[in-house]
Amino acid sequence: MPRTMMGRSLAVLMGCAVLAGPAVAQAPTGTPLSRTPAEQVPLPPPRPEAIKEPTARHPDVKESGPGDPAAKDAAKDAAKDAGKDATKDTTKEPGKDTPAAPGVETAPLPPERPADLPSGPAPGPATIVPDDTACLGRLERLGVKAEPVAPLLDGMCGAARPLRVTVLPDGVALAPAATLTCTAAEALARWSTEVRVTGERLLGKAPQKLQIGGSYECRGQNHDPSAKLSEHAYANGVDVMGFVVEGRTPIAVGASREGTPEAAFEAAVRARACGFFRTVLGPGSDPAHANHLHLDERERPAGHRLCQ
Repeated sequence: MPRTMMGRSLAVLMGCAVLAGPAVAQAPTGTPLSRTPAEQVPLPPPRPEAIKEPTARHPDVKESGPGDPAAKDAAKDAAKDAGKDATKDTTKEPGKDTPAAPGVETAPLPPERPADLPSGPAPGPATIVPDDTACLGRLERLGVKAEPVAPLLDGMCGAARPLRVTVLPDGVALAPAATLTCTAAEALARWSTEVRVTGERLLGKAPQKLQIGGSYECRGQNHDPSAKLSEHAYANGVDVMGFVVEGRTPIAVGASREGTPEAAFEAAVRARACGFFRTVLGPGSDPAHANHLHLDERERPAGHRLCQ
């Protein structure tokens, strides 16, 4: 073949190689050309994960796998117990565990008196009456003769500052003397002034003495042991049995014939008592009050009064 044609053939072959693209890599001089498949190229080693700090475990939580339900429940219970322990000391009442000063003794007082509500918890103990200096001053100005006596305490019954009342305004005597709170004594004293005015108007003379059937007594209402405590149990009630008027037979409550001055007098003073006492019971209220007027200062909701 002539040299010219051989040169052309070589040029054609080289052009075909260029058009075919870089199928093979060109190795340095003296190194044979080779191609390594992609799947055989070695990959870099995997990146190590960050080391996690171990979490603190409650002593009651046992080691278990990451998805163990028992471990989750145990952790919840442990957290609840820890919360309870943290709040134990915060629920104590301040000063409750503080011991009393050595050598200091306090006089016992009656327990707290129950509220007079139609429903609710069982009756509690008797009321601690506050030291009402103003009340004692009013008794003195009214002319009442009364002296303080020792605190009364008998189970649920009692009174913190009772008085022994012997004489009411205008010299009206009590027979026998009555043991009452200052509040009840003041109500009795003020009512007695109305009794005297009514006696002068209807009987011609004012009563000089009130016959007392009872004052402080630890008992249930109507002497029923199973009933709620009476106001007598708190020295807050008094029973008036009759009235002594000079020149007349003593007027016994509930014994006067209808239409007589004595019956009119009794009805009038009973009605006036409702303006001074919160409870007024007498003949006709029930059989237990057929022969006396029961007067007390029981506090009721909304200032309600019982006048029968």
